Amino acid sequence: MNERASRLIQAMNLNEHEAVLVYNPSNMFYLSGYTGEGLVLIAQKVWAIITDFRYTEQAEKQAPAYSVEATSKDRRESAVVAELCRAHHLDTLYYEDDYLTVRGLETLRKNVPGIDWKILAGAPERLRQVKDEDEIACIRKACKITGDAFERMLGNIREGMTEKEIALQLEYDMLTHGADGMAFSTIVAAGANGSLPHAIPGDYRIRKGDMITMDFGAKCGGYCADMTRTIAFGQPSDEMRRVYDTVFEAQKRSQAAVMAGKCCEHIDAIARDYIDQSGYQGRFGHGLGHSLGIDIHESPRLSQNCSDILQVNQLVTVEPGIYLPGIGGVRIENTVVVKEGGCEALTLPTTDLIIL
Repeated sequence: MNERASRLIQAMNLNEHEAVLVYNPSNMFYLSGYTGEGLVLIAQKVWAIITDFRYTEQAEKQAPAYSVEATSKDRRESAVVAELCRAHHLDTLYYEDDYLTVRGLETLRKNVPGIDWKILAGAPERLRQVKDEDEIACIRKACKITGDAFERMLGNIREGMTEKEIALQLEYDMLTHGADGMAFSTIVAAGANGSLPHAIPGDYRIRKGDMITMDFGAKCGGYCADMTRTIAFGQPSDEMRRVYDTVFEAQKRSQAAVMAGKCCEHIDAIARDYIDQSGYQGRFGHGLGHSLGIDIHESPRLSQNCSDILQVNQLVTVEPGIYLPGIGGVRIENTVVVKEGGCEALTLPTTDLIIL
């Protein structure tokens, strides 16, 4: 974590009178290892965590390289920032305009005088795009727990089960096999509900012939996994079989194109063009994928609007889908690590159609 704070200072070319204020919990964790509330201040001569009594001991344990400044009724957060600025002769503070509220910024401006306020403009998030080996190890573990839970779930699905029951069993399995928590809210969508890309598991009961989409992921060591598989409970209709085959081929082709040096929007186009040309134009309405790590959605994104060039050790999902209102849908998703000349899938269960 110490190296990451130093890298941020170097990447921003901060001078001795400049500092960064970090409120976003994901950025705080990335830079310091601290998972509580408050904020982190990083400058050349001072690294500090500002928090209240509930978290001071936690901060000391999680971030030993940082000083811990405790707030109180008589020593508010902004007053501590002002003290640190005076003590270390700081005259410029960078803040997260995409996280800090307008009211929060006004409080800082009022109580920390003589400061030049500048927008941080996503500097920590840019550092987070390329993962180190420890981060990839956490995501690999999370993906293994996720994939194993799916494979065990296949033996438990029965006619009459609800979407909610499947979701709960998946989550229980992940938690009892090493997950720290869920990376995001589990999606289980069966039958006609499969046309909803972000369906909320409900009381719909599984019937013969249903396609069941399961999109879920474990979280380990602060890092997310993301996997989607669509299976058939009994023989699917000819139409849904064709939909599956189309998504399967789009996923395979686009994943094969993921490698360092490739443009994100061009990889999205591989899947999108294939789906459109197969007769499903307009039925794949979301981006092909996204990066992930501490947050489930990070940059870069495999989408029509992202011209970023992929780099080694970035993580992206590859998840084309087709959604037919009133009929159903199919999505297939892998989490992959970008490498030279290709990528490595971390979500290992087969993407072939499974018929239960």
